[in-house]
Amino acid sequence: MAGTLPRAPLAPAAFPEMPIIDGVSFAAASAGVKYTDRLDVMLATCIPGTSVAGVFTRSATRSAPVLDCQSKLGNPSDAGAAILVNAGNSNAFTGRQGDASVESIVSAVADVTGVPDGRVFTASTGVIGERLPHDRITAKLAELNEKLAPGSIHDAAQAIMTTDTFAKGASATCDVYGTAVSIAGIAKGSGMIAPDMATMLVYIFTDASIAQDDLQTLVSGINAQTFNCITVDSDTSTSDTLICAATGASGADVTHSADFAAALESVMLDLAHQVVKDGEGATKFVEIKVTGAASAEDAKTHAMSIANSPLVKTAIAGEDPNWGRIVMAVGKSGAAADRDTLSIWFGDVLVADHGWVSPDYSEEAAAAHMQGDHISIRADIGLGEEQATVWTCDLTHGYISINADYRS
Repeated sequence: MAGTLPRAPLAPAAFPEMPIIDGVSFAAASAGVKYTDRLDVMLATCIPGTSVAGVFTRSATRSAPVLDCQSKLGNPSDAGAAILVNAGNSNAFTGRQGDASVESIVSAVADVTGVPDGRVFTASTGVIGERLPHDRITAKLAELNEKLAPGSIHDAAQAIMTTDTFAKGASATCDVYGTAVSIAGIAKGSGMIAPDMATMLVYIFTDASIAQDDLQTLVSGINAQTFNCITVDSDTSTSDTLICAATGASGADVTHSADFAAALESVMLDLAHQVVKDGEGATKFVEIKVTGAASAEDAKTHAMSIANSPLVKTAIAGEDPNWGRIVMAVGKSGAAADRDTLSIWFGDVLVADHGWVSPDYSEEAAAAHMQGDHISIRADIGLGEEQATVWTCDLTHGYISINADYRS
């Protein structure tokens, strides 16, 4: 299905210009895992000394590649790293055969690239429950290795797509103690997107120098405020993987750099927003902000309850400022709330004020806001000082059409 869907209306005009990350090379090929006549497998290699951090789905049914990657974080970095990703088959719920496929791919990548098995990270995305034809992937490894080039990140982004309608990329540069540091990331994701590692794959590369444990702490913290704050359909994938690789080639130690942390967050948030904007069938990008909650956890719970409500999302699709559905979503969330302290805004329009419709509420103004393609909703709980922001999209007939025949 990848490449056959019309480009999402919220898609950026084009894949962005991306900086070359010193110490990283990319290649992509057509292996025919499921799709024909398109790139569906990518290889990335990193130089010795590269630190690798990752966050993964916490699904109880996570895939064989996810379990393998999790076991390898923290392995010695003196021999470089390699990342191999295929689209079209997730190698999830495939039992021992799935483990065997991972072992075969890892071993073959190690043989071709010279990277030790313990530093080969794989991922698979696509249909669940079907055996991965890994021989089609390993047959392409020599070709991939020969094609490796620092500037081929766009091909890599295209190769990991499934129901995505556009390749996703984001980058940033920053100055760290007088040295320029670059960050470039790619992602795939369109459906089966919900927090707990929001089917989503993310690969971020930087020439910064930072120890693995420090990079892991940084990535995990930023992930909580970016990818774990998006939702398309409330479904958590078996395959979600985010890998961040820091080659150290710039020589800039970013361990205590606030500028680097901000740049990395900007890349991760940009990619997270692109995933939402490519949500299956999506026509509107929605920011939901909850303020005045009794705790940060309550704020996030309320925000996600609103974002995941089919009634809220279909009202947004229909451009209906149905604020009663926001009241419903707050009330059902399970977090602390009080009917008589709740206030709601659509954009700048105050809709409900402390438990009742605002006397100045304009249905026309609220409806006008709902007609845009970027919607903002705010709910103030009125019980405290904590807040949270999450991002989602509307729910349209397009989502049903895509997923009703996903395996065909």
